[in-house]
Amino acid sequence: MVQLFNLLKRCIDAFWGRRVEILTVMVIFGVGVVSGCGGEDSRSEEPPAVVDDEMRPVVYQLAVRLFGNTKGTNEWNGDIVTNGVGKFAHIDETAIREIRDLGATHIWLTGVLQQATHTDYSHIGEPADDPDILKGKAGSFYAVRDYFDVSPDYALDPERRLQEFEQLVERIHDADMKVVIDFVPNHVARSYGSTVKPELDFGADDNTDVFFDPQNNYFYLVDPPDQALSIPEPDHWPRPEGADGTFYRENNTGDPPGDVPKVTGNDVVSADVGVDDWYETVKLNYGYDFTTGETHYDPTPDTWEKMDEVLAYWQQIGVDGFRCDFAHLVPVEAWEYLIERARERDPDVMFIAEAYHSDAAPPGYSFSNLISAGFDSVYDAETYHRLKGIYCCGDWANDIDDELPSDYMFSNMIRFAENHDERRIASPVVEGANSHASGFGSFEAGKPAAGVLYTLGDGPILFYNGQELGEEGAGDAGFSAEDGRTTIFDYWTMPRMAEWVNDHQFDGGGLDEDRRRLRNWYRRLLQVVQKPGIATGNFYSLQPANADTAGYTSGQWIYSFLRYDSSRDVVWLVVANFSDESRQFDLRIPDEAAQFAGFSEAERLELSDVLDENHDAVEADAQRLDTDGIPLQIDEYGFHVFHLNWDEQ
Repeated sequence: MVQLFNLLKRCIDAFWGRRVEILTVMVIFGVGVVSGCGGEDSRSEEPPAVVDDEMRPVVYQLAVRLFGNTKGTNEWNGDIVTNGVGKFAHIDETAIREIRDLGATHIWLTGVLQQATHTDYSHIGEPADDPDILKGKAGSFYAVRDYFDVSPDYALDPERRLQEFEQLVERIHDADMKVVIDFVPNHVARSYGSTVKPELDFGADDNTDVFFDPQNNYFYLVDPPDQALSIPEPDHWPRPEGADGTFYRENNTGDPPGDVPKVTGNDVVSADVGVDDWYETVKLNYGYDFTTGETHYDPTPDTWEKMDEVLAYWQQIGVDGFRCDFAHLVPVEAWEYLIERARERDPDVMFIAEAYHSDAAPPGYSFSNLISAGFDSVYDAETYHRLKGIYCCGDWANDIDDELPSDYMFSNMIRFAENHDERRIASPVVEGANSHASGFGSFEAGKPAAGVLYTLGDGPILFYNGQELGEEGAGDAGFSAEDGRTTIFDYWTMPRMAEWVNDHQFDGGGLDEDRRRLRNWYRRLLQVVQKPGIATGNFYSLQPANADTAGYTSGQWIYSFLRYDSSRDVVWLVVANFSDESRQFDLRIPDEAAQFAGFSEAERLELSDVLDENHDAVEADAQRLDTDGIPLQIDEYGFHVFHLNWDEQ
């Protein structure tokens, strides 16, 4: 009956070219069956019918510059005409529906704030930037030139760029999804100057005779006096014509004289910056002198008030949340001020902290203090890197347990298997490198990695565009070089994404079968993470109980745990194999775990795999789980989520 219903429904969808969205179907029947109506395609699974505030947040990171660009030239260091660029208009109703149907609840429009760039828009009052302070022809997403504007690159009509952005926000809202953009609080482009709100520019009233003043917006390199910023040329990326190693606005000995040089965005207190420094940016001052530890937050620093104006501006336009870049370098007290005021305007506004353990953080900084300050979630980079270390760097699956946060933080970590800072899953494993410099080796290898990260806890999920298609991050784009990442500096086409976009039909028509299946697999996974017991519920690691289990690799390659909600009698068994060899073993579940999860009185267990309906059900004696275990065979790079069913004695 279920199969017949789903088959009929898909045929109706195929005929009308749209979804029949019935929440009851999803609740009762769960994941759909892949069959009929022309075979498997990139849209063959039942999507979540609606997006609502009760769902676990799934934030789809969409790089506007890249997402809709299908030009495919990919010339090294190519300009916007040669290599093309994505547009706000490319993210149309069809694209948004497909992202929602993948399982996303939010779209993070990455890199929309106007950045310093080589592309010249002088005809609308937005000229190209000094080539010395650029990384890439397009420019870094995180060298923001105007907090109150968007990049003219992304508009069909650059003069109407803000209106086109507002129309995109409206399209996303019409799909019952929410909009997240970048908030980059630690640094701005060296060329910062707003054409939208020039009255709120940084540094206009600064005392440039001192290194630090709590009411200054910048830090000034005044000792010794009369310095000039000196910027080296990267070996791998010759700067465009006109670069001379200096920047006229930070050269007070020049002709005409500029301003006093400023501290660079990554805390470089020198006018001589290195090729690996964030030389395209300058650091903002929040009343905390990072060189001495001094804090001066009363009266309210001017930078706090200007940043509140930035957040208010985008909230008024309709933005629902902010991914906050390098949040750990901004004082927690400033976050308390900013988030409190933002929530007065919108109680539901989302704040995501890209934050790391750092000796450079202001006093009082910790992940838990960021949550107390109002953040909804903080990056779980530690678990991500530990998990990747299993593939590249000699770590064991057992080591994942060492990275799990406290109960207080467990639900407040946003987990990711890819983002723009990290190498693509499908990029090669680099033996002997640290986890930052290695990929997972293939998109198949990434399945157990992503599966574990998304089902491990009940916090939000971050999902990077192209991950669902096995994007490799291959090719030397220009400034980005050949590093296994998708460039955030250059004009470029993501090859797999272009195959899915398929002349902006967003139907996967250009994908090979493996990648069509991969996208469907991720859709099923993102359905599973919304189920009771996984979207909310408890965690119990099975690693200690299976250290001596034959075939379990002593916990080197196999990782397993329970997720459960005993109040609803819902229990899930998650098992991952991170190796390229099939593994067979009898998985033990301690009596304690059965008691916690609520099935200690069961007589027999039946386990059904909700990610693979073709996988045969598994049965086990529920009273001998601690000794005999559950017989399992997990294929290479296998990942399974079993729903436990049982009868009481």
